[in-house]
Amino acid sequence: MSEKSLILSSKQITQKTKRIAFEIYENNFSEKEVVLVGVFDQGYQFANLLKKELESIASFMVRLVGLTLDKEAPTQSDISLDCDINTLKNKSLVLIDDVSNTGRTLAYSLKPFLAIKIKKIETAVLVNRSHTQFPILINYSGYELATTIKEHVEVRLEGKENGVYLL
Repeated sequence: MSEKSLILSSKQITQKTKRIAFEIYENNFSEKEVVLVGVFDQGYQFANLLKKELESIASFMVRLVGLTLDKEAPTQSDISLDCDINTLKNKSLVLIDDVSNTGRTLAYSLKPFLAIKIKKIETAVLVNRSHTQFPILINYSGYELATTIKEHVEVRLEGKENGVYLL
């Protein structure tokens, strides 16, 4: 069994979430609505935390949408949203995941939005490992972490052991 090291505590996750929420607000203050699209499972949980923070500071409406895909085989599975795609037309979106390793998950997550006109798409992650293999820019990052590709980052946003761990 590998040893795990705490990278971010629950309190630090809260601080980083608040900072990202303020950054999203600053870059979208003139919008009427911003849609947070969380990649299931941990990305959706992180998006929910951001939604709560944004609602406490922003003058615009914040909507949360879940996105489901098979992260291991994204080309062989459906990529689905828990809302009608047409309700997102001409909206500003923030695509959210817990960790960005190579940008692969976020790249494949863009597929549903290619079918309609979107005003803009930004990305947010709690941890950016910067092993970029796909042309994805992370707009909002809670923590930049230099790791080897073989190391694993685990994010826990529920339960007693909330935190970000390096395995």
